[in-house]
Amino acid sequence: MKDENRPAARTGRFSILRTLWHRSRAEARDDSEASRSITMPTQGALPPLQQVLRRLAMALLVLAITVLIVWADRSGYNDTSDGSVDLLDAVYYATVTLSTTGYGDITPVSDGARLTNVLIITPLRVLFLIILVGTTLEVLTERTRQQVRIHRWRSRTSGHVVVVGYGTKGRHAIESLIATGITKDKIVVVDPQQKAADAASDDGLVTVIGDATRSETLIKAEVQSASRVIVAPQRDETATLITLTARQLNKHATIVVAVREDENVPLLKQSGADTVVTSSSSAGRLLGVSMASPPVARTLEDLMTHGSGLDLGERAVREDEIGRPPRACADLIVAVVRYRKLLDYTDPALTSLQRGDRVITISRSGSEH
Repeated sequence: MKDENRPAARTGRFSILRTLWHRSRAEARDDSEASRSITMPTQGALPPLQQVLRRLAMALLVLAITVLIVWADRSGYNDTSDGSVDLLDAVYYATVTLSTTGYGDITPVSDGARLTNVLIITPLRVLFLIILVGTTLEVLTERTRQQVRIHRWRSRTSGHVVVVGYGTKGRHAIESLIATGITKDKIVVVDPQQKAADAASDDGLVTVIGDATRSETLIKAEVQSASRVIVAPQRDETATLITLTARQLNKHATIVVAVREDENVPLLKQSGADTVVTSSSSAGRLLGVSMASPPVARTLEDLMTHGSGLDLGERAVREDEIGRPPRACADLIVAVVRYRKLLDYTDPALTSLQRGDRVITISRSGSEH
């Protein structure tokens, strides 16, 4: 029986190994394709051309130092062609020595010149080769390193925020997210424009270049495992398509959409948006308030700008607040979220705070919510 089971067990092991091999090949292919559209943060890193130029400058500096050393001790060298070493011979000797070519037509003959070669020029030769080899390896391994970083990021990313559009609305939304404590590594930007994607990458954000109305683009941004999605493109019809695609890929994420016209709000709600912000009407209301009362407008702007004075925030109800009316609490509570229903502090049903409530408060910047 043992002999009969042995081929089957061996076949099973081969099948598992073959499955793992095909899976690793598929993941490598996915990472290779993703590296063409996903850009990892480049903050603090020099562009490839600048890195090469910097290494070239270092190599030339090493060459210049070697030339000066040989020229200063030229009497200790012998040139088989004419017996003396001039400045051109010093440059020639330094070049062939550092590149390890070594034709042998110019050689150190004095003890001092030979000691200088052992103690100074040889270490410079090693340094020169390290610079050249490092530059070559930097160019050759850049793409592989990018694929490794993308693979590591994709395997670890979950519960993040996907921001579609890195225009004015998208930038300010990200600034507000960061101000509330969300780190940059938990934010992914999707934009079809290379210039916008480069700007987001320079700001330290992972970016995906592509059309967010296409599911493969949002999949590269790992939208299926995101907790929140902010949709802020230039056109309302584009926002609708992106919302439909995002909701199809992720049934549970909170989707917030910015549109220009109020008439598109019902369509966005039907498409799966949880919250729709109308930029034109919001701007119009702020203009009207500014005309009627500039201080009120400044207060509203202050509340919407996190960290500028007064902050409007949401937090869970504290243990010492349970059972108390909102007005009796230390913080200024303006609304309560209870069972996904928003109740303002004047609501008759809101006689006391309950366990599980989330309160919306106004507090001074820097104080704990």
